[in-house]
Amino acid sequence: ISVVGGDYVLTEKVARAPYGKDETEDFLYYPDVVVKPKNTQEVQAVVKYCNEHLIPLTTRGAGSGLAGGALPVNAGVVLAMERFDSIIDIDTQNLQVTVEPGVITQVLQEAVQEVGLFYPPDPSSRGICFIGGNVATSAGGPKAVKYGVVKDYVLNLEVVLASGEVIWTGANTLKNSTGYNLTQLFVGSEGTLGVVTKIVLKLIPLPRLSYLMLASFESPESACAAVSAIFRAGVTPSAVEFMERDALEWSIDYIGGESSFDIADSTKSQLLIEVDGNHEEALMQDCETITGVLEQFDCGEILFADSDAQKDELWTLRRNVGHAVKHNSVYKEEDTVVPRAYLPKLLKGVKALGDKYNFKSGCYGHAGDGNLHVNIVKGDMTDKAWNEDLSKGIRELFELVKSMKGTISGEHGIGLVQKPYLDIVFSPVEMSLMRAIKTTFDPNNILNPNKIV
Repeated sequence: ISVVGGDYVLTEKVARAPYGKDETEDFLYYPDVVVKPKNTQEVQAVVKYCNEHLIPLTTRGAGSGLAGGALPVNAGVVLAMERFDSIIDIDTQNLQVTVEPGVITQVLQEAVQEVGLFYPPDPSSRGICFIGGNVATSAGGPKAVKYGVVKDYVLNLEVVLASGEVIWTGANTLKNSTGYNLTQLFVGSEGTLGVVTKIVLKLIPLPRLSYLMLASFESPESACAAVSAIFRAGVTPSAVEFMERDALEWSIDYIGGESSFDIADSTKSQLLIEVDGNHEEALMQDCETITGVLEQFDCGEILFADSDAQKDELWTLRRNVGHAVKHNSVYKEEDTVVPRAYLPKLLKGVKALGDKYNFKSGCYGHAGDGNLHVNIVKGDMTDKAWNEDLSKGIRELFELVKSMKGTISGEHGIGLVQKPYLDIVFSPVEMSLMRAIKTTFDPNNILNPNKIV
């Protein structure tokens, strides 16, 4: 209380409850106390106190995570970063922005867009998620296929270490070959190595034009196969999103039950494809090339969004699929990613595992970069099958992903729920190296303990 003030320390159980859960299934872990700092000095004081007294400390953003990364599983202190909500500086000369971790992603995107700049990473939760959480998981989103993920935009970080010391991890430069890359070590570390208090991000010029296409397929495997062919034809779309029919229908119901885009009875999946840039003729040529590719894969109707309202409607449907699935049923979401040409094989494997373990799945995701979100729905599975047998099916799914040179999380992170499966993708030597890094930065294991390693 002496550090942040009484109004920003929560001890009542009802006040602590929202900070003990996120969007990961239905988990709830109560912290002992929630502290809401406003500046780096306050974070220093809290972290130093926790380290000296061996109190677990979990840094939390907006609570939109899907891997349990911000769940305080060891109780202790939740460091809620919601008051770190300032855009400190938009540098239009160097195309950079310095921002605090509690700024909402969409708020940042709209702020830089007003000066003709673009911050591409756009998770589906961009309207609520914090930049700090995006850095913690190296979040992606639809635009990652052309523009990359969060790690590709982080230039420098101010970090409070477990000891309470403050460091800057790099430099505000586009190139940096000076020593170990501490910046990228912290990106994706899920709050296990330090507390990020300032973030310097690279920006790019804002594309003036975009075109959006919705392509329907009778076969989900054909839709997935078409993805790789688009790139082989020489086109790099700004987004290629895959949605199975069930996932799409759940989303339509979730946002109000109506859509101006009819779904034919024969449609089993759809691709949402966007191209963007500054030259209309070149973009129209890209659309023609894409159309020619899609026709080779038994594509049915191809619709073009002919207004901003239609574009917004389609993106709203896509961005709400995850929320719709959660609203529809108890579920588990797996964040698999493989080289894009293997997507048809991955999708076929998911359905085979569903038959084997009696689960239903609705799949969607960022097909352009091979990132398939597998939503496993409990449906009529027994509690025993759900709680005891399903983990075997998930393990088989991840082993299949590994066999395709893929990995078990493309953008959600490892956190709590994927931790048991890390042995599939990392050898004992690799796990030992990661534990050694954790120990170096956090010798008392107070920072988000029991996550990742």
